[in-house]
Amino acid sequence: MERVYLKDLGLQYNYSELENRNKTDMIVIHHTGNQTDDDLSAKEINASHQAQGWTCIGYHYVIRKDGTIEIGRPHWTIGAHAYGENSHTIGIHVCGNLEIGEPTSKQIESLAMLLANICTDYGLPIDTAHVVGHRDLMATACPGYNLYKILQTIRGKAVFYQHQ
Repeated sequence: MERVYLKDLGLQYNYSELENRNKTDMIVIHHTGNQTDDDLSAKEINASHQAQGWTCIGYHYVIRKDGTIEIGRPHWTIGAHAYGENSHTIGIHVCGNLEIGEPTSKQIESLAMLLANICTDYGLPIDTAHVVGHRDLMATACPGYNLYKILQTIRGKAVFYQHQ
């Protein structure tokens, strides 16, 4: 299986305020959901989350419109992306308001490859019980209709990449 390239932006935060995640059994997919179909970097999201009093960015990974995968919160720590579900999940943020915009083909491929890698690393099946949209866990439009409607296709691509 081909490993994905992760871009480290060197986000600044206090590591001692983060907790290790002891169990990983689910991956939660998100989108930005701002008024515009934006392409915010992990650094910009980190600054926004810190301005709200958070230790750092709530997501573990951010996938930009050009397909670049940026590192957010360290992957082994408890995230801050799905209320009540953070202690056992990894959060992936796909940039854009995917209620009004479409995920790019590069975002779709990067998400599928990242899912293949994470699921392999944690021994998770790539299915609807382990790879979910944020809306599957609570009342929200996230990860946006236009991404949510193709999650099964993305899961299928992830299975393909896992076997390469």
